[in-house]
Amino acid sequence: MEKVRSRITAQGQISVPASVRKKLGIGPGSVIEWEEKGEEIIVKRSNLYSLDDLHKEVFGNEKPPKKTLKELKEGIAEYVRKKHESGRC
Repeated sequence: MEKVRSRITAQGQISVPASVRKKLGIGPGSVIEWEEKGEEIIVKRSNLYSLDDLHKEVFGNEKPPKKTLKELKEGIAEYVRKKHESGRC
């Protein structure tokens, strides 16, 4: 990517160059994060919701019961079997 520059306004605002917006896949209302790594500041697109946020929205605050590896494999096998029986492949 070519070097691009932005000017800071008196209010501390900047314009994100179009090439950067396109590369990050951001637009109006998007949230970006600023992360310090040594002498550099890294700007990246922010995910508005974490996996924990999504889980709480779907399942509430209750944690699902723990399953053994055997139970997980059996559950997957049952799902695949039902999917093939219904013809949704």
